[in-house]
Amino acid sequence: MKLSEFTNQLSRLREIAFELPNGNLVPEHFHVTEVGKISKSFIDCGGTLRDEEKVSFQLWEENDYNHRLHPDKLIKIIDLAKDKLHLPDAEIEVEYQGESINKFSLEFDGKNFLLVNTQTDCLAREKCGVPAQKPKMKLSELQNSACSPNSGCC
Repeated sequence: MKLSEFTNQLSRLREIAFELPNGNLVPEHFHVTEVGKISKSFIDCGGTLRDEEKVSFQLWEENDYNHRLHPDKLIKIIDLAKDKLHLPDAEIEVEYQGESINKFSLEFDGKNFLLVNTQTDCLAREKCGVPAQKPKMKLSELQNSACSPNSGCC
């Protein structure tokens, strides 16, 4: 989800809820401790130079159970970050503490912002020798008229 879509959805809500991949909600007393711009320049395994920009939110919780971040307050924080950091309208990456710091992409289901697990991937499959996946087939779907169960060929 890009920043513009997030703020658009946020402006329509009365409360903010982030849902973890396991279906649990981030406790409602969470804080957004950082709104940032991440710029990454790298070379992939195929030798291609790449640049990537993302907007980063860091969610954090403490035992201040009466704390509630309201949508209008978060929009003001985002607007300040846009002004001071020149945030692009880029994909959002959300950091949240699990066993270590987990990074999630973001989707919206009409009620909650969904924290979606991210995965690593090879960006240069054709250059680094990663074989194409073979199609999976069920043996029961194979048709071979030359081989019948009682023919002795299998």
